[in-house]
Amino acid sequence: MDTQRLGTLEMSVAMTASGTIGWFVLSSGESVLRVVLWRCIFGALTLFLACAAMGLLHHLRNKRVLLLGSLGGVTIVINWLLLFSAYSRSSISIATAIYNTYPFMLFVLGAIFFAEKMTASKLLWLIAAFAGVLLIVMADTKVGGFGSQYLSGVAMALGAAFCYAVCTVLIKKLSGTPPHIIALIQVVVGIVLMGPIAHAAPSTTKGWGMVATIGIVHTGLVYILLYGAIQKLPTHLTAALSFIYPAVAILVDLIALGRRLYLIQIAGAGIIFLAVAGMTFGWSFKRSEPQPALSGCD
Repeated sequence: MDTQRLGTLEMSVAMTASGTIGWFVLSSGESVLRVVLWRCIFGALTLFLACAAMGLLHHLRNKRVLLLGSLGGVTIVINWLLLFSAYSRSSISIATAIYNTYPFMLFVLGAIFFAEKMTASKLLWLIAAFAGVLLIVMADTKVGGFGSQYLSGVAMALGAAFCYAVCTVLIKKLSGTPPHIIALIQVVVGIVLMGPIAHAAPSTTKGWGMVATIGIVHTGLVYILLYGAIQKLPTHLTAALSFIYPAVAILVDLIALGRRLYLIQIAGAGIIFLAVAGMTFGWSFKRSEPQPALSGCD
């Protein structure tokens, strides 16, 4: 198998697995605090073994890597807490759609802190994504009368997206550091943060199985596959394959949990995905240079 095919397979598996995480979180029957703690514990064990096998542990002696990686760990743990909480309030589909607005938040942060150019096309895609979020919020009054939990789920998904964007900014400052090490630092920080407030073990055998899968598969193996794929694939292909994640999440929500979206929610999610695609692939409303692509996972 050639390098690009291997990278495509790795990316496809990573994104497909990422799309199922919401089902595992909800099916575990455990509190979000407990899920995040044990995700970090199992993820840390998996990533430590991987980093040791690849001879990467010497990077942990770098104080700058430890500092920025730890700050990223704080943001990624808050990201998980908010996103996992949003699943039960607004549904996996809606939370995932809104969470995928993070490239726009990253774009705004880049414009503020890195003086990155804000083009008219980027601004229009940002406005389109915002319109999609508004449609999803409007569903509460237009069709479902979902209540405050639905709106809090939307807000949590937006907060999770913002935290992921901040984490990405911090990671950009660690260029050259193996991402597996960064992920290891993040989950170790998660253990330190969550241990005092969610120290209880899962209460059932099913709970153990679910959180172990989230930690080993969705954290350890997914990160290893994802970062390996990014190194092998051209940017445009990485971006295209990243759309497997929300597609799988929506299918899981529909098939496994039987949750169907209202038309206004489908329209809102569709506009968000279109705007993300436009931003990711550098689609322009006038002739311009393509923009760099973004990809990510939970």
